[in-house]
Amino acid sequence: MIPTWRLRAAFARRLSVMYGAEVPAYTTLLEVTGEVNDEVARRDPDAGRLGGIERVAAERHGAIRVGTPRELRQAGQVFAALGMRPVGFYDLRDATTSAVPVVSTAFRPVEPEELDRNPFRVFTSMLTTADRRFFDAGLQARLETFLDRRTLFPPELLTLAERADREHGLAPEQAERFLTLAVAAFELSPEPVDRTWYRELARISAVAADIGGVTSTHVNHLTPRVLDIDALYRRMADRGITMIDEIQGPPRWDGPDVLLRQTSFRALDEPRTFREPDGSVTTGALRVRFGEVEARGIALSRTGRARYDALTAETDRRFAEERERRPATETDPPSAREGNRGGPTRQDVARPLWEAGFPRSEQQLAAEGLGYFTYAPAAARPRDGQHPPAGLAGLLEHGWLTARPIVYEDFLPRSAAGIFTSNLTGHGTRDTARTGTPYDEHRLAEAVGRPVHDPFQIYAAQQDTSLRRALETLGADDALRKLFPS
Repeated sequence: MIPTWRLRAAFARRLSVMYGAEVPAYTTLLEVTGEVNDEVARRDPDAGRLGGIERVAAERHGAIRVGTPRELRQAGQVFAALGMRPVGFYDLRDATTSAVPVVSTAFRPVEPEELDRNPFRVFTSMLTTADRRFFDAGLQARLETFLDRRTLFPPELLTLAERADREHGLAPEQAERFLTLAVAAFELSPEPVDRTWYRELARISAVAADIGGVTSTHVNHLTPRVLDIDALYRRMADRGITMIDEIQGPPRWDGPDVLLRQTSFRALDEPRTFREPDGSVTTGALRVRFGEVEARGIALSRTGRARYDALTAETDRRFAEERERRPATETDPPSAREGNRGGPTRQDVARPLWEAGFPRSEQQLAAEGLGYFTYAPAAARPRDGQHPPAGLAGLLEHGWLTARPIVYEDFLPRSAAGIFTSNLTGHGTRDTARTGTPYDEHRLAEAVGRPVHDPFQIYAAQQDTSLRRALETLGADDALRKLFPS
């Protein structure tokens, strides 16, 4: 029997090989990522604090897009066979001014031991065909008819996925067949694209065209994890790879790394065949796939996330003021006219705000309840007859507990939308006078046919389990009563 986690690890490896063959620049990205990680590991003895080096080297996340609840349920069945559950709800429709008519979740392992074995995750987006800001009734009907006719996942694959999910693994021969079919389901199809239909959707949204303008799904990007994303960004540019304008997420600063920082090389033209209105088949290109890379930090609590969101909003306000102070001119290059216009970057604006408004140490982050950590009794604390204090801050300050950060395993809707829009060929259109179709995690759970896990609850449960165990070991009854009132 091949257990679930080995199926997941094998799938991640095979998908990486497949995507590297389809998008050669991804192979360059892996090479540079490996170089940077090796250098950081050599110079920083604590480089594995947010996940061991072996885990970081193997870590990937993918991204796919589907069109209907039926397709989302089937994708969920395939990922369930790999021990991956839907976690988090992301509404990208309002996360950017460009037209990105999708809602998303991330399929990933949820148990800490499964994440340590292999943390592969897939950010999965579903088209919101009923959203009148993007699709009128006539186009919705034609789009849904098109989507209902296609088959993304063959019945044999779904049958094997159900068995793997039920039995927590597969026999070797079945495992091989399952992996072959699963990887094939995400390969770029050679089938000709209906040029007229694709263009009609692309005028509304390039993302909608990528989902509903073709007869299959495919990997949109595959993402390695890097320990120094700023160094990687510079090194990729030195190799002649065109990167998007900025790194998404928190700024680089001297305090704790939190949440998620992401960037990518720009989507590249890929040769495709097209079916013309007269039935002939021609060649051309589409630009929809790109290579993303990420640096992961500490998971933030709801309070910490609110602090992050407030700092992001203030960064936006001040950055807009900076742009207004230096209007674009005709002599500016296009990149300057569209970006920071020669002034400070968004990261430059954010850095002093973070230095003034965010904890400068992991201990402070933990003591203020802004981040998630696992706790253990401090082995080196001398026996001085003192009783453990009742508060978490005192337990940390006086050396009763050690805190190890919990890695943020999820995503940021604004960053995801920023990566998507940075790689679009146009902003698309939306009718801002119309109201969007309401979506939340409950409606998404109905679509996927499985509970959508709350990531905050996952992190909090992991933290609370470790903290309660540590306090019981210390005999810290006052702290137990205060921190875990019955």
